[in-house]
Amino acid sequence: MKEEKQWNEAAASSGCLRWLFANLSGFRALYAFGIILTIVYNGMQLTVPIFSQKIVDLFLSGEESAAANLRDHRDWLLWLLAGMVGFTFLRTFIVYHACMIFERVSQGMLYRIRNRLFRKILNQDMGFYDRFRTGDLMTRLTGDLDAVRHMVAWVVRTVVECIALLLSATVYFIYLDPLMAFSILALSPLIFFVTLAFKRQAAPMHQQLREKMSDLNTAAQENISGNRVVKAFAREEYEINRFQERNEDYSSARKETALLWLKYFPVIEMCANALPVILMVVGGFFLMHGRLTVGEYVAYSGLLWTVANPMRNLGNIINEFQRFHSAAQKVMELDAAQPSIVTAPSSGEKDDLRGRVEFRNVSFAYGDHEVLHRINLTIEAGQTVAIMGETGSGKTSLIQLIPRFYDPQEGEVFVDGKNVKDWELKKLRGHIGMATQDVLLFSDSIDGNIAYGDSKMPESQVEYFAESAAAAEFIERMPEKYGTIVGERGVGLSGGQKQRISLARALAIRPGILILDDTTSAVDLETEKHIQQSLAHLDFPCTKIIIAQRISSTKDADQIFVLENGQIAEQGTHAELLAKKGYYYQVAMLQNGGEQIG
Repeated sequence: MKEEKQWNEAAASSGCLRWLFANLSGFRALYAFGIILTIVYNGMQLTVPIFSQKIVDLFLSGEESAAANLRDHRDWLLWLLAGMVGFTFLRTFIVYHACMIFERVSQGMLYRIRNRLFRKILNQDMGFYDRFRTGDLMTRLTGDLDAVRHMVAWVVRTVVECIALLLSATVYFIYLDPLMAFSILALSPLIFFVTLAFKRQAAPMHQQLREKMSDLNTAAQENISGNRVVKAFAREEYEINRFQERNEDYSSARKETALLWLKYFPVIEMCANALPVILMVVGGFFLMHGRLTVGEYVAYSGLLWTVANPMRNLGNIINEFQRFHSAAQKVMELDAAQPSIVTAPSSGEKDDLRGRVEFRNVSFAYGDHEVLHRINLTIEAGQTVAIMGETGSGKTSLIQLIPRFYDPQEGEVFVDGKNVKDWELKKLRGHIGMATQDVLLFSDSIDGNIAYGDSKMPESQVEYFAESAAAAEFIERMPEKYGTIVGERGVGLSGGQKQRISLARALAIRPGILILDDTTSAVDLETEKHIQQSLAHLDFPCTKIIIAQRISSTKDADQIFVLENGQIAEQGTHAELLAKKGYYYQVAMLQNGGEQIG
């Protein structure tokens, strides 16, 4: 069982690295060049100790030979010193350009992945948004992607640096004296096992840390977007305490993850600090017996850090790799997500939509909870249809099947005699205007919000549809009129004002089907009457589907459907439903103060 778990972790890690390599497409040659430069400049770290060895052996050790060399070969010393300085400047030049290459590749890859993921998110169906929290999606697009970028820009470069340093130093050590090289590298197996043990414990901790970060972001996002509700109930302290709990959980997980390395750090540090001792004891012994020259001893001493530094960097490298692994899995999950609602290919037909809608034996459920059961209804093109029913009766779910926000589990939905699954989604949704009770306005001008469906719409058309939605009057009183920035989600506007702008936005695309989901619930009766008159005299053909609880909004409809427990309980005109004295009649009586309705 333990071996299987380790194999699965290794497979997941290799999967993350394969995904990363695939996303380096277009940058691979440049990235490989950066890796080559990294190997080169780390190999050049040997130049200074090598030159130092020559200077010591030729000009500083051995009084007679040193004096003779200074007298007869002073130019050698100058060349050696010039070489040390020259190689140092050259290495600095290469380091700079290598770092710039890694940064350029990582930022370019990050830019491309983020654009692709955002496109993926926007093209998902509504079921996707039911499964993923907004805060979690934001974490994947920000913190998780930054961990991926950091892997490309820093972790890989650091690993290459450590390997290049260690290998080049090892080769040079063996060249000078194999036994001395073996003495210095004898502690390497211990480092390997310590690192392996650390990795096994660090992996699940980084997974947990990433989930805590997601919870923290979700809590912040919910409270910022729902700040009015928090203030309305005076629950600031309660939400602050809840956020503090999540922040403490994240902080504790972060500390626990960071402190884990401290359990293993003493062993690594002991090994690193043991290297000078080994050099002093073994190297000193070899020096006294003539096996090593003073210059070779100096070279060993000068290159000892090339073995010690990789040891000390192991903790950071493992931590960053585990962070990348946890983040990459979340990003890969998002990258691999496919919408269950897929558009049909373009048929090349005309874009006109007449607006006939038909439901045939439609049943729909959210998971195991059925909200619609064998619905059969037909709406002719150009008709005005009202849908009523108690909360939870399935009204909104029914209309969401028309633009294919969801697909029914059973039955079929037709628009103009064509199954919605056979429509190209862009064409279908481009001819359906929707205005809902829960209005979302973008942080843009009023003009930009109304013309959202057609950014090239002339100002005169924007004003015309604002007038049709009874919004022109209050817009004209605003500081910048149609250029007024409404702020995030329309903050600063009343519920009725936002609903009217939303209605104007839906009308502005001249839809073949107009769906109004409780759109006039926040407007007064006089404004509602103005809107109804405008809807009755639109200058383009349009099928109107209205969800409402006000009898004043439904009484003039060509057909009225009453939903009860996901089924059509009543159907007919205003007069016919009053005569049946069912749900519709009871609602009408309540809204009319109990007086008889004609």
